[in-house]
Amino acid sequence: MTARDIVIERRYRASVQDLWALWTTQEGFESWWGPVGFRADVRRIEARPDGVLHYAMVADSDEMIAAMQAAGESSVTECRGHFAEFHPCERLVLVQVIDFLPGVDPYDSRIAVDFIPEGDMVRMLVSLSPMHDAATSRMQEGGFLNQLTKLKERFGDLE
Repeated sequence: MTARDIVIERRYRASVQDLWALWTTQEGFESWWGPVGFRADVRRIEARPDGVLHYAMVADSDEMIAAMQAAGESSVTECRGHFAEFHPCERLVLVQVIDFLPGVDPYDSRIAVDFIPEGDMVRMLVSLSPMHDAATSRMQEGGFLNQLTKLKERFGDLE
């Protein structure tokens, strides 16, 4: 049996341009990326085909900092990737290099996002490629769902 992409779908009362900017601008990306208790500090973002995305995932709550320390992990993780597909306000594919997991050889992880206008709302369809094992894939899905709560607070979420 092969692992399947994790597909997450949400509807927001927002413009497609607003949702697109969340993925393609420093201000937008930093405003929501990362689970609650973490933030993303964008080092470089080139919103274009094959453009670079480099950010630091930073534990920024006392609870998350303590959890990272207890696990013997850094509270800051540098993350790098690129926009493998880039169709403004329609679709993007972000490929990130997973090279920060102890004992795991580096590999690419793919996030595909489709933006589908539906009247006064937009359907955002996200496909996450599976990670190196089922447990890490479940953690990835949980973390992504958690960070979507930031968008729900901002736009409302019509799941």
